[in-house]
Parts: sequence; C-alpha cells; structure tokens
Amino acid sequence: MSELSIPTREPQRVPVDDAVVPFEVAALDVRGRVVRLGPAFDQILRQHNYPAPVCKLLGEAVVLTVLLGASLKFKGRFILQTQSDGPVRMLVVDYRSPGLVRACAQFDADRVGSLGEATAGDLLGRGHLAMTIDQGPDMNRYQGLVALSGEGLEQAAHEYFLRSEQIPTRVRLAVAEEFSAAGGGVRRRWRAGGLLLQFLPKKAERMRSPDLDPGDAPEGTAPHGVPEDDAWVEGQALVATIADVELIDPALSSERLLYRLFHEHGVRVFRSAAVEAKCSCSRERVDRILRSFSPKDRAGMVEDGRILVTCEFCNAKYEFSPDSVLDDAEL
Repeated sequence: MSELSIPTREPQRVPVDDAVVPFEVAALDVRGRVVRLGPAFDQILRQHNYPAPVCKLLGEAVVLTVLLGASLKFKGRFILQTQSDGPVRMLVVDYRSPGLVRACAQFDADRVGSLGEATAGDLLGRGHLAMTIDQGPDMNRYQGLVALSGEGLEQAAHEYFLRSEQIPTRVRLAVAEEFSAAGGGVRRRWRAGGLLLQFLPKKAERMRSPDLDPGDAPEGTAPHGVPEDDAWVEGQALVATIADVELIDPALSSERLLYRLFHEHGVRVFRSAAVEAKCSCSRERVDRILRSFSPKDRAGMVEDGRILVTCEFCNAKYEFSPDSVLDDAEL
C-alpha cells in the first residue's frame, strides 16, 4: 500500500480501556505500542489484598509485560518475573497470547509498611529480572536476564533491550488509583498505562551504539562514543514529555495521546488488540498436578482430612479428598 493510499482520519476521541494500540511514525523510523488498562488490572488486584505500593509496582510489571507480550506472533506465553532482596521479593506476570494476563506478588508486609513513600527501586531492591518467551511444549524457551540494582522497571527494561536485543528502546509506565463518587460513597479503581517506543531504521548502520561497559579495552582508553541518530534523539525527547496522568487518563484515548506526541510527523495506528485478566488454573489442571506427586508427598498435603490448593494468581481455592487424587497405580 502506497503512502497516498493510506486512509487518514481524526484520532479516536472515545477512550478504550484494556487494549493495546500499535503505531508507527515513519518520518522518525520509530514503532511502538500504547497500553491502557482499566477493569482488567483492577480485577487482578481485587483478587488480592495488596497494599497500595505493591499494587502500583505490580501494575508497572503488568503494563511492561503486556507491552512486550503483545508482540508475539504465535500462541505462546511471555513471562516476566523478578527475584530480589527488596520488600517485594517477587513479581510474576504471565501473558498468554492473544491478550490474556494474570499476575501476583510476594512481599514482606512489615518492610513495605515501614518504607512510607517508596520508589519502585526501593521496593525491588537488588536482584534480577527475567523475561521468558515460551513457544509451546515442543519448542525451546528463550530467556533474557537483567540485573535489578535499586532502579525501577523502566530502567530495567532499557537495560534489557540495550544488552539483550540491542534495539534502541524507551519505555514509560504509569499506575494510579482513581477515586470517584458512587452511591453516596467513594469508588476506588486502579488504572495503568504505558508506552513503548523503538528505533527501527531501514539501514542497520543507523542503529550503531557504543560498546557495552565493561569492554576489553586497555585501562585509560577513551570511552567508545557513537552519536545518536537525530530521529531517535527526537523520538526520545517526545516520549520524555509524557506525563503519568496522560497514560492513565480515562478521558484521553490512546490515539489522541499519540496525536499529541507525533502530529507534526504523522502517526499511523494499527488494529488494536484487547487485553483480558484471566487465570489459566482449573480444577482439572490442579487434579492432574496432584496426581503427579508421590503418595508420600500427597499425604503431607492433607490437613483435616482434605487437600486444599490455592492459586497464587487468582486466589481460587480447590478442595480435594485424598482418595479422589490417587494415580492409576494406587487404584
């Protein structure tokens, strides 16, 4: 399709929650995605009783996972997981294409409560962030690791793309709780949003970047420097102007946000994709897992004459009698 045949229209005014909008700014050789999460993210949090700082951090992890998982061109999974020494010792977000997401967190409530106003880096501490692509049972998994060194998830994502993908990338994440009047009281709902921008010029030499530190150059050697492409410098500058509220504003559509940013160059949007909060657990799946354990291990799970299993993602509870989960050899 030629540029002249690409239809043009006004940006959509009606906001759409729980959706990913891919876009392209051809004049700057950049592509990206915008994610806006409302009811789906709020549903994930309603299944737990996390304190507000943990909710905010988990929201950033969910947005980042959806931004990256939405690029999968096959039915598979994108899993983001942190393990660290901070008050929030683990985050797990599981994205299943197309558009299904679930998430959970493990944290020390006392340590979280003692921090007061805490940054994402304060909550995470030091450890690592793993991003895993699971293409299915008959395919190899791909995993990338990046260190968490007291910074937030935005910085970790930038470091991941610099070292693993070597694609110039900028990420913005925002999460907040929305308060509104409802039925004589106050209604509280969580919202989250984010934007990913990548520099993908047609000529590979325009993506040159400095050697990663530490290199193997002798001590005293001047650092390797490569000027950034002017188009990428401008793209980053425009993304830096985004306010958190613009990413989560329920009255601002993703298309109008993109128009605000890139209208001088022209921005092309592609078909949006829905995002849904949905866990993959089921009674049948838990039954199969229990049958895979040895009789001795299952016996250790029995309390008050029953086996009770709780899903960490959705908090669903499944109860079994010990006799109902015997494997074939025990029948």
